[in-house]
Amino acid sequence: MYPKLYEQIENGQVPTVERFAGGKDCTAYGAFAHGTVIRFRVCVPRAMGCGAVVMRFAEDGKDAVDLPLRFDRVDGDRDVYTRVIDTAEIAPPEGGLFYYEFLFLRGERTLFTNSVNNVDFTLCQSNATRFRLLVCRADFAPPAWFRGGTMYHIFLDRFCRAEDGSTLHGNGVLNTDWGNGVPQFAPRPGDELENNVFFGGNLRGVCEKLPFLQSLGVTVLYLSPIFEAASNHRYDTGDYEVTDSLLGGDEAFRELIEQAHARGIRVVLDGVFNHTGDDSRYFNRRGTYPTVGAYQSEASPYADWYRFRNFPDDYECWWGIRILPRLNHGNAECRRYFTGENGIGARWIRAGADGWRLDVADELSDDFLDEFRAAVKSAGREVGREPLILGEVWENAADKVAYGSRRRYLWGGQLDSVMNYPFRNAVLALLLHADSAFFRNTLTELYASYPRSVSDSLMNLLGTHDTARILTVLGDPTEGEGFDNAALSRRRLNGAPHAAALRLLMIGSVLQYTVFGVPSVYYGDEAGLQGYHDPFCRMPYPWGRENARLLAHYRRLGRLRRTHTALRDGNFRFLDSPTGTVLYERYSPKTGDRLLVAANLCSEPLDISIPRGTWKKLLPVGADGFSVTNPLRLPPISCVILGRG
Repeated sequence: MYPKLYEQIENGQVPTVERFAGGKDCTAYGAFAHGTVIRFRVCVPRAMGCGAVVMRFAEDGKDAVDLPLRFDRVDGDRDVYTRVIDTAEIAPPEGGLFYYEFLFLRGERTLFTNSVNNVDFTLCQSNATRFRLLVCRADFAPPAWFRGGTMYHIFLDRFCRAEDGSTLHGNGVLNTDWGNGVPQFAPRPGDELENNVFFGGNLRGVCEKLPFLQSLGVTVLYLSPIFEAASNHRYDTGDYEVTDSLLGGDEAFRELIEQAHARGIRVVLDGVFNHTGDDSRYFNRRGTYPTVGAYQSEASPYADWYRFRNFPDDYECWWGIRILPRLNHGNAECRRYFTGENGIGARWIRAGADGWRLDVADELSDDFLDEFRAAVKSAGREVGREPLILGEVWENAADKVAYGSRRRYLWGGQLDSVMNYPFRNAVLALLLHADSAFFRNTLTELYASYPRSVSDSLMNLLGTHDTARILTVLGDPTEGEGFDNAALSRRRLNGAPHAAALRLLMIGSVLQYTVFGVPSVYYGDEAGLQGYHDPFCRMPYPWGRENARLLAHYRRLGRLRRTHTALRDGNFRFLDSPTGTVLYERYSPKTGDRLLVAANLCSEPLDISIPRGTWKKLLPVGADGFSVTNPLRLPPISCVILGRG
């Protein structure tokens, strides 16, 4: 419809949109502290015939207003327009979420920006995807100790069993075949399963392996639930006030905290506060506890902690799972049990924990999260620590809608950061399909949506207890489709598929350790542990049978994180590279430390141009005999980390 315009676009003569704050170019960022003054600069090719530029601006959920940009000057063949937005004028101190787009007025024909990743855009003839602008509290800052670290995620029953006299409770059964035992499984995925067969991993077992974890460069342990529960996964809490006896009880918890802290390792607990187990002191469906539970009597002190449709057998559950009755946080007493000054959240910080990962954060109310943060941070100040609060959020958390409500996780009054599942999706697209555009756009959008301090603190994961093992997915992208649980319990990668998956995992881990955020290694991934969906992704750790090459690779990555300041607080930017490849830079303005990461996921060697300078090879994968040239000649399915020579 606009042949002359399209001709200009093909020649690269398109408008540009830039953001500046505090005298710095902030175009790559779309979240700002309250009180920040943002200057937008739009440069428009004169060939577009544009008479004016308008910013259509809207607070989330409200009508948009049109804000004309001021014509500033002529710069060569471009007209420059500007607009200043003072975040203190558009948002209250607690923060806010806004959307905007630019309109290019060309007589009777107007063109609109269509945001691709909250930074880059295309032009279209009608309203499309808008840019996102997040305003957070001026004092919002995730704990500095988390930034630049390495996290290790332990599913406690399967990591390490120390013979310390830890005891089973209830109808638990111990599987003593640590080396070859298979987790208890149902005939079909989704069938009910008691999950009462344990391998006996415990907290003193974690203590025994602290030297090993330190050798990996681990600075943070994220533990699966430690509280008393009937199942081996412990996401069905029985009593939030005690450490499970099979884990060694409260004494073992204190020992782990003391020994981990002595080695400079923090400990983050798993907070499962949306639901309890039906076998709990609060619900007590099975009569295990001496308390009168909600299931037993409508006069129970816990009766209003749950929602009954028809007492006692028809009650709200998490995803309809009857053993997981859902808590009623609309009941103030129930909510305060977790979020009060002396609630569960604050209590375990005082006991030595360094933070919380909040299970199913989407299902926790704003009131819960507001109160929880206040109590946990206050308890941290009491004991001289700064607790971390991470949320389980599977999508972009900047404007997540959950159960019909827009969430304000990252405004500064709730979460410090989130689990970075979008990163996992992007890595899989790159490793399995060489989809470099999706990888680049996903990361660009995240970093342009979150406060910079959040990006530095993202929990970057390739696998968790809720996903198939990353090595298995890379070797079998179907994730075992068509096989029943009995077959999946025995199915393993071997030969060429196994070797190819190992190489992809090594590349994926390089990305995981070098982008914005904190890598989170799911126990055993560094050893080459395999397994399909739950429960097969929860096999016992293969002590003595680790893949030595893979383990050495992870140790090298851990050393890089310890020695390069660019991976702690350095800037991140993508550089141009061919389709199917990625090239990005980490650079610390404070120290001058600079790294380049290049990866080629194509089936043929490709040349990648890198910035001028002297570069040295720090860590190659799939590039034996690799020499540093410019352009880089990267072999198929390979990557390399370069540092300044």
